[in-house]
This record gives sequence, structure tokens and C-alpha cells, in this order.
Amino acid sequence: MPKGSEQLTNARKEEIINACAKLYTTMNFKDITLKQISLETTFTRTSIYNYFQTKEEIFLALFQREYDLWTTDIRQIFEKYEVMTVDEFASALAHTLEKRECLLKLLSMNHYDMESRSRLDNLVEFKKSYGNSMAAVTHCLEKFFPKMTIHDIQDFLYVFFPFLFGIYPYTYVTEKQTEAMEEAHTEYVLLSLYEITYSCIKKLLADAE
Repeated sequence: MPKGSEQLTNARKEEIINACAKLYTTMNFKDITLKQISLETTFTRTSIYNYFQTKEEIFLALFQREYDLWTTDIRQIFEKYEVMTVDEFASALAHTLEKRECLLKLLSMNHYDMESRSRLDNLVEFKKSYGNSMAAVTHCLEKFFPKMTIHDIQDFLYVFFPFLFGIYPYTYVTEKQTEAMEEAHTEYVLLSLYEITYSCIKKLLADAE
């Protein structure tokens, strides 16, 4: 790690993560290189190695940031409301994911390579952020639906969080994919991110009130 203040180190890390996020809006993970990321920053590719050893570590940091942002939105639901119906909570939680396209895109990836090519300390920090998001949802369920048991909450978490891994390919469909479905004569109803998430949460909480 280069000499300098913690503030400078964090600022440079953030610049690298922002560069990665920018490229990821138009490119696939496999096509993005450290050289391309460096071209979007104010420093060289060699300098990036002072902060991240692999491309996968940069993506893991981006992934962590997306979880942190989502967790903040979930906590705001917890703090804003004293009481919520299933319908209101399903709607509010679904809306938090409308801002998290990058998170959902990352969730649809193969995490094995990303995690295996990242140092343990980086992976631990990522897992903390992931855990915080689960805890934030848990706290909302405990507050708004006291009828739910610990087992009920676990059932919700172990369906809802794996469900998130598949939302992106179902709700962000390219013209090429649409054309292929039509030529294959495969019936497909395109639902919005909000619609599919709201429906899932409503079903999972059907007996919570």
C-alpha cells in the first residue's frame, strides 16, 4: 500500500471502483481489463496494483459498495415506518431494488471466480456487507411482522436472497434476446423489476399478517 493518508487511499480506491462501474454499464465482466479501468482513472495501471491485485478484487469492491447502498435504503424503511402491511412492505422493498441494477447484474454473474481471485481480507469485508443486508431485511421483518417466527424469517431469507440472483436476466432483456424468443416461438411475459420482486415478496409474506 502506498504511503499517504487513509483519506487519499480511500479516494483512489473509490476512483478505481467508479471507473469499473462506468465500464460495466456497457461491457461484460470478461471483456473489462485492468488496462481499460486504468484509462478511466487519473493514474496508471501499475498504480492500481497498490490498491487492488486483480480485476476480480475491483469488482468485489464494487459489489460490496452496491450491497452497502442497498442496505442503507432498507434501513431507511425500518426507520421511517412504525407499522407496515405486507403490501406496503413488499412495495417498499421492491422499490429499493429499482435503483440497484448494478447489484442485480453482479448477482447474476459466476461469483466463484470473483471470490477465488480476491484476497481473504477483501472477501471478509464483502461478506460483512452481504451479511448487513440480510440483517437489515431481518430487522424489518421482526418489526413489521412480529407474528413471524425465527424459522419463518429464515425461510423468507433463504428464498428471497437466492431469488435476487435471477432477477437481472428476467427483467433486463436485450433486443437480440427478445428476437430470439420470438423466433423460437417461446411464450414470455416481460415483467418489470418492480412487478416480479413485489409479487415474490407478497407470496413469501402471505401468512405474515
